[in-house]
Amino acid sequence: MSDVEKGIKDIAKSIYQHILAKKQPQLKSPLRALINVRYDPKEGYFALENKFKSRTLTASTVKTFAQTLKMMALSQELIKSEDIATKREAYYVSKNWGEARFHEQVESDTVMDDVEAMLMVNREQMGFIPEEKGGDVAGKLVVIDKDPDTKKEIRIDCTKFGSGAYSVPSSVEELKFETDAKFVLAIETAGMFQRLVKHNYWKKANCILISMGGVPTRATRRFIRRLSDEKKIPVYAFTDNDPYGHLNIYRTLKVGSGNAAHINKYFCVPQAKFLGVTPQDVIDYKLPTHPLKDVDIKRAKDALKNDPFVKHHKEWQKAINQMIQMKVRAEQQALAKWGLNFVIDTYLPEKLAKIDKFLP
Repeated sequence: MSDVEKGIKDIAKSIYQHILAKKQPQLKSPLRALINVRYDPKEGYFALENKFKSRTLTASTVKTFAQTLKMMALSQELIKSEDIATKREAYYVSKNWGEARFHEQVESDTVMDDVEAMLMVNREQMGFIPEEKGGDVAGKLVVIDKDPDTKKEIRIDCTKFGSGAYSVPSSVEELKFETDAKFVLAIETAGMFQRLVKHNYWKKANCILISMGGVPTRATRRFIRRLSDEKKIPVYAFTDNDPYGHLNIYRTLKVGSGNAAHINKYFCVPQAKFLGVTPQDVIDYKLPTHPLKDVDIKRAKDALKNDPFVKHHKEWQKAINQMIQMKVRAEQQALAKWGLNFVIDTYLPEKLAKIDKFLP
């Protein structure tokens, strides 16, 4: 019996025993928010503190209570049948649950996240997979997968995709890696990734390029984490210079999020460092900018006040304060002001020559 199945049965048994004793059953899960996480650089990720929320079965909670139990039953069914369901499919399955059905997918996603936190597992272990596509990979890496029918190894050479790239699958636990690359470059935008692939930057720099496509999916983060851990190679993040690139994309890659603190230890990449674009880069490279929006300024100020990662690192406090004072943001593509391949010929080489200056 898997840990997930055991966890589901334990919860079901507890509810049954409460009912027999004529007591109100409860469902208990960790509070998933920044106020319930700690950041210890030795651990390297946001970890849960001890605040929990409890849902007692009452007239007002009966629907959500039933939906939670039905979601656990669906997970148990998927595990037993060795099947999977996307988050969207799980939402539609609920349409057969009568009064317990979900009206919007955001409701089913929230319940799924609650069950995940209750069981302290990731939803892939529960049989649920994301809708979104994983990141793209190019460069000095051989991924060793298995043929689903014959179970024989398949060697996937990420240097052999021409103008394309290898796509990270939804589950990466069974993959193996071969590489002699010096580092992994995790890139925010598909456009910048495509430029570096087009000009074989991975060959010039002896590296692995991974497109995050905005906030990286959990599969992409897990892929990068396993690759870095097993092959002992550093990870450098390359994002836009704005609060979203720094605090949502990079911070999530490195230490995880408050909402997923129960699984951050599996999906974050504590060894990642921030290559750029930084507020100082905007000055040093005289980059074109756009004004910070009100939502950007609010996100930056909230991070300075509430984000445990930012509060721990003075370097990030300085960079974010500098951005707020400058009142501007700059995109990766702004480097094209100096030529389409300035990023390859000048920016990246100059940055990589000063790795000790990277933001933590």
